[in-house]
Formats: sequence, C-alpha cells, structure tokens
Amino acid sequence: MEKTFIMIKPDGVRRGLMGEIIGRIERKGFKITKAKLVKPNKELVEEHYIEHREKPFFNELVDYILDGLVMAMEVEGENVIEIMRLMIGHRDPKVALPGTIRGDFAHSLTENIIHGSDSPESAERELSLWFK
Repeated sequence: MEKTFIMIKPDGVRRGLMGEIIGRIERKGFKITKAKLVKPNKELVEEHYIEHREKPFFNELVDYILDGLVMAMEVEGENVIEIMRLMIGHRDPKVALPGTIRGDFAHSLTENIIHGSDSPESAERELSLWFK
C-alpha cells in the first residue's frame, strides 16, 4: 500500500475541522496509520518546506505553521497520494473546486487548511521528518 503525509494546518485545527477532514479521509477508504497533534518547532517546519526556502513567502509560511497545533498523519491506501491531492484541491482557494477540502473551507493562499505530499519521494521525506 502507498503511504502519504497529510497535515491539517493550524487554521484547520483552530477552526475545528479535524473531524471533518479525518472523516473524509476515512470515508474514502483510506487508513490513518499514524497521527499526532503537535506544536512543531522551527527547525522541523523549515526542513519540511525546504524547497520554498528562497521564495518570498517562505518566512510567512513558516510563521503560519508555527502559530498553533497541527495534526500530522500518515495515510495509507491504493493511489493515496494522487487521490488525496484531488480531495485537497487547488492551493488557491479562488480556484479550488467545491467539494474539495480547500474549496469548501479555505479562504487564503497562506492559510489553506491542509497539506498533502505531492509525490512518493515527498511522502517518504515528509513522513521521516514528522514520524522519526
């Protein structure tokens, strides 16, 4: 079975959306094999988003993730990476389709509720960071 990393970001946790999001994952038939509610440290968040280090929004993104608790999850299932990305929806809430997590709940490019790995390589790297 394929595995992916899913993170409900601080705005999703604060807004009480964990149950809704976890329910969607489980109703899709995926299994949450690891989960933890955590306040990440700066080193972890910077390493997680290392590919964005040179981008102008990097510091804002890091500060946002450090602003509260996140729900980190390992999710398992057939084609889970691709299907979860479809369920999550576009990063920009103005174009995220209704029915997707971001389409239904996000209202900001930065505070966009959820993160999901975009490839098997990213999933492996991110899971190893969050679940050592």
